[in-house]
Amino acid sequence: MDGTDGLVWREFGDEDLPALTGLVQACLATDGGLPLFARIPLLRARLVQTRTHGAWSGDGPVAAVGVGTGRTPATATGLVHPAWRGRGLGGALLDWAQEQAGDAGLLHTTETWTVGAEELFDARGWTRTFLEWVLRHDLDALPDVPAPDGVTVEQATLGSELFATYRASFADRPGFVEPDAEEWLGDLRDDEDHRPELTLIARGPDGHAAGFVTVLDTWIDQVGVVPAWRGRRVGAYLVARVLRGLAGAGADAAWLCVNDDNPAAGLYRRLGFADAGRRARHLAPLRAR
Repeated sequence: MDGTDGLVWREFGDEDLPALTGLVQACLATDGGLPLFARIPLLRARLVQTRTHGAWSGDGPVAAVGVGTGRTPATATGLVHPAWRGRGLGGALLDWAQEQAGDAGLLHTTETWTVGAEELFDARGWTRTFLEWVLRHDLDALPDVPAPDGVTVEQATLGSELFATYRASFADRPGFVEPDAEEWLGDLRDDEDHRPELTLIARGPDGHAAGFVTVLDTWIDQVGVVPAWRGRRVGAYLVARVLRGLAGAGADAAWLCVNDDNPAAGLYRRLGFADAGRRARHLAPLRAR
């Protein structure tokens, strides 16, 4: 491979997390994407999987991939430093990852999506199964969204009503798979970043739920509006309330992710969110036996 003769390929582990953080930060700075990828918990979960493989130069890692086996399909996450692209490293990582996955198949998560990566996946016959925008809102300018007529908002209780509102908000979306209620609520309850004071439920004049929002740290995690209340600014009002709450608590930015084909992306951009990159998943073609 052109310009790669001096690289050292080796396995990596927890002891390499500081160096891998630098690699992730370089990719995020160039490509955008999910900033949480640079935090140790997610970086470890994505890259330090069952098997690992990376290329090191004298200055640190320039390419890395982790593969989680023991499931179908196997999972992988990989990335290449912006200064080292165009030399075949990405293809080498994918080849190695597919060898580790074997007959289980392979689902690759990309937290810092690029056009070049998409072209590589396309050329190798991979199928993109997921693509979403990462959006950022600088909190120095806040949207002014009036409350919809008759709507009140209060802090949500992590219980059956919140889950029922979530289910009603998303049940009619293609591909919706209803999770177990206790598991869904437990994930929120147990997340150390959960902001209960900003996890809100909106009610109509009859007291029934009209929509909800959940918040983790400075991330708007989920926003949903029940069908009867759509198109009446409920979602916009909930998001605006959260933005003001985060700004009042001293945050300088708010974040959210939205699927590439979700019409709500237009709403978020009108509220002042700006594109900050993309993330994706691709499924490898079945290998001939």
